[in-house]
Amino acid sequence: MNKKTKFYFIAPVFLIVAIFLVIKIWPKTDSGEMSTELNPTLGSIQTIISTTGTVLPKNRLEIKPPVNGRIESVLVKEGQSVKAGEALAWMSSTERAALLDAAQGQGEEKLKYWQEAYKPIALLAPIDGEVIVATTQPGQTISTSDAVIVLSDQLIVRAQVDETDIGKIKLNQKATVSLDAYPDTEIEATVGHIYYESKTVNNVTIYEVDLIPQKVLAFFRSGMNVTIDFIENSRENALLIPLEAVHKEGEESFVILKKSADQEEVKQVIKVGIADDENMEILSGLSINDRVVVKEKKYVLPKSSTGTNPFMPSRNKKEAKSQ
Repeated sequence: MNKKTKFYFIAPVFLIVAIFLVIKIWPKTDSGEMSTELNPTLGSIQTIISTTGTVLPKNRLEIKPPVNGRIESVLVKEGQSVKAGEALAWMSSTERAALLDAAQGQGEEKLKYWQEAYKPIALLAPIDGEVIVATTQPGQTISTSDAVIVLSDQLIVRAQVDETDIGKIKLNQKATVSLDAYPDTEIEATVGHIYYESKTVNNVTIYEVDLIPQKVLAFFRSGMNVTIDFIENSRENALLIPLEAVHKEGEESFVILKKSADQEEVKQVIKVGIADDENMEILSGLSINDRVVVKEKKYVLPKSSTGTNPFMPSRNKKEAKSQ
């Protein structure tokens, strides 16, 4: 191999090595932090305990017949409010039903006689309430174990609270509930009863808690699933800053302040209160006029993982498809 041939062989190799070294030592894109400044704000903040539950009657009362027989008429429908002592349905005993059936073949006069002589039985409402089940139809035979009408005195929400949170729930505590069927409607409620006996659901120990809605809307139905937010702590006119502005160093909380445009940033120790998903309550160490520095990481575009050579001439899409 002559000198000229060696030169042509070594030159491309040297060029490739040089390009590789340039790529390796070339300064990388800055992926540091960017800063913004803001003032604390006054607002409301609260901490919540979230769980799920079900709409249920506080007291569910089944109206059953005193004897076996047949339903003659039902006077109420589901969703209707009734008063104690009001007739809900009329029924015939088995004997009366048999007599009336036999009298129908003997003429109108005979049927009327037995209807007057052998009175039907009234099923009465024992309490004031709302009809939540009324599916029995006239002519249907019934026994003493059948519920003809079901009443509810009041619809409530029964929540399932994990044992780790039950100590934070108190009587008359405020909460908000929203039905899964109507998620945009929130109803205020209060804790009415905390059950003493636990239950195990999916290997988790829970306690049931009854919530009394301040208003039972027309679309409430027994058995509906609900989401419940118990309000653990609540503050009004609290001094708030974003969570990302608060830094921790051991047991100490602090923020970064900028006193003025030409001054350096300084560390300011603060005392914090409650926090939600976005903000932290500041109890002391800050005023509403302070300029708090919030540092955020810059967004860096992800590197390409296609493995293509950046020095290779690119082809347009039409040329690529044609090949």
